[in-house]
Amino acid sequence: DSIKRVLAGATPQEADDLLALVLAGTKTATAGALDDYDAEGEPLPTAGTLSIVLDGAGNPRALIETTQVDIVPFDQLGPEHAFLEGEDDRSLESWRRIHERFFTEHADHDLGFRPDMPIVLERFRVIYPTPANA
Repeated sequence: DSIKRVLAGATPQEADDLLALVLAGTKTATAGALDDYDAEGEPLPTAGTLSIVLDGAGNPRALIETTQVDIVPFDQLGPEHAFLEGEDDRSLESWRRIHERFFTEHADHDLGFRPDMPIVLERFRVIYPTPANA
């Protein structure tokens, strides 16, 4: 199996902000629209998948391992997952606001945002963080 390279976030600053949460241990989960996986022809993550998280400049900064994957409708995602994503105040309300905007503005498909759209929920653990100056 190959290791995929991932850039978290839609902008370099957002990637750096999310990376900081990953490296601090605050962010242990992420979410993506199933429609985007389908549009890109990208295989879904599975438990055991290894990924290299890149910073906003494209430098490798962490090796992570996917530990769990679930697919749920956007409007049925629970507060536990929102908390594990570690963003903003970690509430479900905040997660929904941030992710509805993200899934609307940065979609790789033309299906639009839908409250019942399937979301790929991924939990992960950091195996190896790389120092910024490495």
